[in-house]
Amino acid sequence: MSSTLSWKETFSSYLDKRLLWVFMLACSSGFPWVLIGSNMSGWLKDAGLTRTAIGYFGSVFTVYAFNFLWAPLVDRVKLPILYSLIGQRRSWIFLCQTFILVFTLFIAGTNPATNIALTSILALGIAISSATQDIAIDAFRIDTFPRTEKSKLPQASAMAVVGWWTGYSLPGYVAFINADSIGWNGVYYGMAIIIALLMVFTLLVGEPSTEREFLQQKAEDKYNQVTQSRIATWISVTVIEPFWDFFKRNGVKVALTILLFIFLFKIGEAFLGRMSIVFYKEIGFSNEQIGQYSKLIGWGATIFFTLLGSVFNVKFGIVRGLMIGGIAMAGSNLMFAWIAEVGPNEHLFLATILVDNFTTAFSTVAFVSFLTLLTGSAFSATQYALLASLGNLGRTTLASFSGELVDLLNDWSTFFIITALMVIPSLIMLYSLRHFFDNVSDKHHANKRNKQK
Repeated sequence: MSSTLSWKETFSSYLDKRLLWVFMLACSSGFPWVLIGSNMSGWLKDAGLTRTAIGYFGSVFTVYAFNFLWAPLVDRVKLPILYSLIGQRRSWIFLCQTFILVFTLFIAGTNPATNIALTSILALGIAISSATQDIAIDAFRIDTFPRTEKSKLPQASAMAVVGWWTGYSLPGYVAFINADSIGWNGVYYGMAIIIALLMVFTLLVGEPSTEREFLQQKAEDKYNQVTQSRIATWISVTVIEPFWDFFKRNGVKVALTILLFIFLFKIGEAFLGRMSIVFYKEIGFSNEQIGQYSKLIGWGATIFFTLLGSVFNVKFGIVRGLMIGGIAMAGSNLMFAWIAEVGPNEHLFLATILVDNFTTAFSTVAFVSFLTLLTGSAFSATQYALLASLGNLGRTTLASFSGELVDLLNDWSTFFIITALMVIPSLIMLYSLRHFFDNVSDKHHANKRNKQK
């Protein structure tokens, strides 16, 4: 459903300091993907590892697909000392950042060429800490902009996407343009400094105020009527209630369709993303060119297109934005197939980066808004983690086979064409859900009118 805001009101609504908070924390969310993603792929490629080995190394990202298993702890456990100082959400974020800093310092002293096992273990430590941090950061955004502020969801999602790509692209740019001169070990020591700055950001933002504890207490009261055990009640509310609430609100059939859509939507993009650095290097681009185009220019394009995409989603609706974004995302993958045929042409590389960042940013804003719309107020961390982890399952677990698929095909063009086709099943499911979300939107506006009366 389209927004009733005017264009002037739409643009002026971006002047909200809470959006800055979301941006700052989202930078922390994107940064670890540099450490164990693009930077590591470049390092491993320079160290002489095979495409298949690099693809399998990326399986450390699998933990992102299962972080919903411990997400209830982020919702319910109050960390000693830190909770009283900086609150529930920021205390978990700060703790995870501390672990990421320690693992980064250790990984800076390794040599993947001679000790890939140790490098993998340290990367896994970063992945676990990062996946846990993401639970708290996403919950912070949802607590700050709950689904009752529906017109704000695309804007908050845009700030999350812009922040994520800022935390991912700018450090990645710095890394690649300096990798040949100071070496990858030196790059990672520099990355540790960035983590320290992100920890300062966490202390500067404001903790959101919510009704989370009140709603969780109501759930506990319900379970206390069934069991007299405080431990059983706590476990039931922490582990069972978030998932039960999701299926109860949406219905089993719709809930399962939603979950399958989320799982399938980003698979093609994930396969491409996992092999993109390897492809750039094999096709003939230098580390400096990769940093210049893929990271720096890509970052600027992502920010611009993300904000543009959020305005579109505010005005014309999240589901429509998802449909358009998914189709465009598939089409952009074909640009990579074109580079595979032409070779290392810088002009085509620039055009591909711009198109790819436009489609990725547009679809991601809609996707994040879509997931937020599905979460409840009492268990935002757990429910969003469940939904996001399904999306990450395709991006992480299945995409680990991307290198093996390239080796099997032995043809980059065919590989990119296949990734473009992967989005089709999810778009069919989204189309089948369109009436459900129209009804959700209608109920939301009806409830709002009733409250005003």
